[in-house]
Amino acid sequence: MKKKGGRKILGFMVKEEKEENRGSVEFQVFSFTNKIRRLASHLELHKKDFSSERGLRVLLGKRRRLLAYLAKKNRVRYKKLISQLNIREQ
Repeated sequence: MKKKGGRKILGFMVKEEKEENRGSVEFQVFSFTNKIRRLASHLELHKKDFSSERGLRVLLGKRRRLLAYLAKKNRVRYKKLISQLNIREQ
């Protein structure tokens, strides 16, 4: 992973966030993963923030559904994505 502007960017996301790239399943999962990691670190400090916890659960569900779709459609892209994002396989 490379650092760019204070954020970690994956190899396939090195290009600027172009409009043709934002709709891909990989980009959406990447975006959800960043949000999930940010919310998880927030919840470590603020354990009683239940509205943020609910938002985290919603994001986890969206990411899980996208990953299930990708696993069903293209197993190779799925394996590559979860290895790059360091997400465990469900």
